[in-house]
Order: sequence, then C-alpha cells, then structure tokens
Amino acid sequence: MLEQGGQRSASGRGPVQALAGDLITSNPEEVHDGRPLGDGPRHWRMLHLDVETMTSMAAPGLAPGTIELVQPVLRDARLRSSLHELLSAMSDWAAGVRSTDADALALEELLVSTCGLLLADHCTLAATTDVDVDIAAVRERLADDTSRVPALSELAASVGLSKYQLLRRFVRAYGVPPHAWLLQQRAERARRLIRDGQGLAAAAHASAFADQSHMTRVFGQHFGFTPGAWQRATARRLAQ
Repeated sequence: MLEQGGQRSASGRGPVQALAGDLITSNPEEVHDGRPLGDGPRHWRMLHLDVETMTSMAAPGLAPGTIELVQPVLRDARLRSSLHELLSAMSDWAAGVRSTDADALALEELLVSTCGLLLADHCTLAATTDVDVDIAAVRERLADDTSRVPALSELAASVGLSKYQLLRRFVRAYGVPPHAWLLQQRAERARRLIRDGQGLAAAAHASAFADQSHMTRVFGQHFGFTPGAWQRATARRLAQ
C-alpha cells in the first residue's frame, strides 16, 4: 500500500505507475522493480500473503496456484481501508497493545475480510458463493465455553466452509463477527455476576477477560455504561 510519493515499476503485465493511496500487487514468481516518480520520498507498507492462505479463503480443498491477482495496481477505497485496518491491528499486536485471545481472533477476521475483498474483485477466481450450511453450531460452540477462543480456521472447518464463507455468513446471521459476538457473551456474563454481588476484578476473571480494564472497555461498548456504574445501581436497588 503506497502511502507517500509515487512509483513507476515493471510488473507481470508491463510497466505501471502508482501514486499515494494505490495498492501495488504482484503474483508469486513475478519479477518487479520500482523507481520513484518525482523527487519526493516514497513510503509504503507491505503484506505478504502466501498461496495457501489465499486459496484457503476461497473454498476448502482448492488447489494452490488456482488464484491469480489480475491487476498490478489497484484503486479500491474499500480494500485500502480494510488493509489499513489490518496492518494497524498487526502493528498493535506486535507492540503488545492487542494481546488477548479475542484480539487474535479479531486479527484473523481482518485478514480474512481483506483477502475476501481481493478475491471478490481482483482475482481470476472470485470468492465462492454461500452454501446451505447451518452455522448455528458455530455460535453454540462459542457459547459452550466463552473462556476458549477457537481460531476462525477451526470454526470454519467444523462446518465445512472456507474462513471467508463462515465470516460472511456469521455477520449476516448475527450482525457481528465471531470475536465480537464472543465478547458480548463475556460482557453479559460479567453483568450477571456483578448483579449477583461479585466484585469487579473477580467478575472480569470469571468472565474470561484479560483483566478488569479489558472488561470495563468491552462492557462500556456493549451496554453504554461502566461495570462500576452497574455495580452501584445494583447496590442501590438492593438497598431499597
């Protein structure tokens, strides 16, 4: 993703030019180079996707080498936004800013979403269409043990879908991706425990949050008020 400057380069489809905001792509074994356009500096961030990763997004069991990117320079605002979010999340993960099990699942979902946009609009093989599979079993598996976060690949394999197919179907069915749904269940459990008199730190631990501050952040996003406010409101109600 070219973030600053411009570049003229060779590609598998001949000479191309890219400017800030453009996405530069290359297929495996393609020879490519780069020379600056103008006198200003260039700055870009790169993501390497191996062949197996890309093919696994399209359909289970698809042979490697089936998919090829069709354009060396892409001008796609939605894909650029998704890639930017993914790269930022990866930087946070590397820096330890995001380090929980739910963060790992969220990062995998961002990768799948970005690859899905590539498959849908910029590859020789589009992402496969939805198949008639009941994904309620995936939700039930997450609900059975909210302290354990399976990988998206594990969840997809359990119902015979690609990761991209599962992510798209889950969001369509439940309104949020699996990691967000799981955090909602943890927040609901914490709310019940606090209502029943559990302390905040103990409720966070029992609800599988990384710590109390993590619970507070998710709780506030889900309910619109903090666990402390809920604890005080519950105590006042019981005192009446």
